[in-house]
Amino acid sequence: MNQQSPKMSVRAAQSEPFRAMAFGAKADELAAQGHDVIKLGLGEPDFGAPEAVRRAMAELMDGRPLPYTATFGIPRLREAISGFYRDRHDVVVDPSRICITCGGSEGLLLATALTVDPGSHVIVADPSYPCNRELVRTFGGIPVSVPTSARTKYHLDPDGVQRSWTPTTAVVMITSPSNPTGTCMPFDTLDAICAYAREQGAWRIVDETYLDLADADERGERIRSVLSCDPDAITVNSFSKYFGMTGWRLGWMVLPESLLQAADNLAMNYLLCAPTPVQYAALACFTPESYAECDARREEFLARRRLVVEGLAAIGLPLEVQPTGAFYAYFDVGSTGLDAWTFCERLLNEYYVALTPGRDFAVATADTHVRLSYAASREALREGLRRTGEFIAHL
Repeated sequence: MNQQSPKMSVRAAQSEPFRAMAFGAKADELAAQGHDVIKLGLGEPDFGAPEAVRRAMAELMDGRPLPYTATFGIPRLREAISGFYRDRHDVVVDPSRICITCGGSEGLLLATALTVDPGSHVIVADPSYPCNRELVRTFGGIPVSVPTSARTKYHLDPDGVQRSWTPTTAVVMITSPSNPTGTCMPFDTLDAICAYAREQGAWRIVDETYLDLADADERGERIRSVLSCDPDAITVNSFSKYFGMTGWRLGWMVLPESLLQAADNLAMNYLLCAPTPVQYAALACFTPESYAECDARREEFLARRRLVVEGLAAIGLPLEVQPTGAFYAYFDVGSTGLDAWTFCERLLNEYYVALTPGRDFAVATADTHVRLSYAASREALREGLRRTGEFIAHL
């Protein structure tokens, strides 16, 4: 008797990998074989969680019961995040609007689920964080990638958004500071895009994961949250970058009042709640001790940035745009005669340096650009740049 094999869903069959993770897995495989691999592909700070958070987690692991929390998270953590917005960003956010998530990734998942229907057009920058496009497709939406350039620091601008608008545009998705370019969208531009989308009755989803790593603006002022100009924007944030808690899988989102009940319903069905011990340990993030530690790390990222900018220029790969927020450099490798994928593949296999090809992030710059993460140590960056320069010299 012949037995038919079950079929996977179309979305599963058509899904694209997050290639930064794929190159990271290959790097781990080579390291396991005994090679000295320099990992500059993933946006993973090498510091770990703040000391106070590690102490708090150790105390929690004493055998006490750690039951489920409310779907939106423990009240004390939501209140602490509300205070963070007040004290660090001069924005008033009612704790009831804050949802604790399993990393920023769940926040993006929920935001997409709340706003995208089959056939909805969702405007994203090209280049941009690749998982956003996959999430849009998962819910039947159509990502509309708007080409950007060094002129706009690879961010959307109001003209590009308006030219790409259609009657079925439902959402504009923005990441600022940006992954993969590390640049910040000027606040006036952010304000104008959000205002236009609001006028058209579309949602604004703004990923601010790297906000607290950003440089001051041209006036010397802290980069502002989108909530200071668009209180009803859906914002996503994470403990992964500024607080260095990547593997702890904790984030949050701020939602408009109109979406609170629906978000609670969806989050309850998708993941029930964020991990209980991590939520309690994360309370220690919002203390003078942890802020001082994280701000010192931010200064270290600035030193690493200078090393990378100067190092890339020295090996003939100068940056078109300077990173001013996230710890990434996005640069053109076309002068080497290799496409970005081949460049990254050969650099990893021959010189054991892991970068991420532009195909992860873009269409227009997919074959020409590469992302480097300077979340690694200065020693790793120096060695990675040295090997990359040697690789280019031997092409």
